[in-house]
Amino acid sequence: QVQLVESGGGLVQAGGSLRLSCVVSRTIFSRYAMAWYRQSPGKQRELVAAIISGGGSTDYADSVKGRFTISRDNAKNTVYLQMNSLKPEDTAVYYCNLGQYSGTYYPYDYWGQGTQVTVSS
Repeated sequence: QVQLVESGGGLVQAGGSLRLSCVVSRTIFSRYAMAWYRQSPGKQRELVAAIISGGGSTDYADSVKGRFTISRDNAKNTVYLQMNSLKPEDTAVYYCNLGQYSGTYYPYDYWGQGTQVTVSS
């Protein structure tokens, strides 16, 4: 069974930075694309960023382009989300996901437990 464990969330002031990490339990990690999603109360879960299996291509939601960077270390089975210039509207629970990417990201039903990010104004 594949397990995903996120960490790195917290409370930060607007304009600050956080780095989220997600460790995947299986060595199959390197074969799959990975993504970060977020969900705020009363809103649908939305795709924030995705990265292909080899790490050479990434995709971002328009709302985070230029501020967030997704990366991965296949030797550590870990995907990261560096979040800079954070805004109050970035407040959400952030989830990592394992899936596939072929022009668009398709999530498999493998999710972490989520990590809370709160940005104060």
